[in-house]
Amino acid sequence: MADMKETIKSVSIDLFFKKGYFATSISDIAKGSGIQKASIYYHYASKEDLLFHILKSTMDDLTTCLKKSLEAVEGIEQRMRAAVQSHVRFHLERQKENFIANSELRGITAEHYRTIVKKRDAYEVIFQDLIRVGAEEGIFADVDVKILSYAILTLCTAGATWYKSNGRLTVAQIADIYENFIISGLKQGSLS
Repeated sequence: MADMKETIKSVSIDLFFKKGYFATSISDIAKGSGIQKASIYYHYASKEDLLFHILKSTMDDLTTCLKKSLEAVEGIEQRMRAAVQSHVRFHLERQKENFIANSELRGITAEHYRTIVKKRDAYEVIFQDLIRVGAEEGIFADVDVKILSYAILTLCTAGATWYKSNGRLTVAQIADIYENFIISGLKQGSLS
């Protein structure tokens, strides 16, 4: 049964990415999964519950990936480099889920929205702490940490909207470009 739940999730990700959450019906998901429409409700309470599960698992995986990338990395510049690499790679390698996570939040209930925002805020704090420590150590510019974290994360997240797996650059090459650009910006000094 767990395999069917994953099949439904995978089919939904493809459909939400291609058609959008609101344009995708339960019938579309059932047809793509090779099951009857009513069978979906055995695994997910509603289409909204399915979207929430996708958003939540994507956010959880993103956070786990970031924390793992920072394990045993010493020095604030190297930690920020690892964080940027992790964020960019995750968004490019899991493009569909990330595109959905950034474009379909309006499809979930207020309660589910608060859950996702709380997870997102906790993730952002990791970047904010890296920037803050870098500024305190005199390695990064002393600027508004929260705004700068938003700028970095928005920049790094944008790749999910334009990345093509058959494009001229690999995920690793793109992540290196982002990493070097961000570190260079962080080290420039005061932006005023």
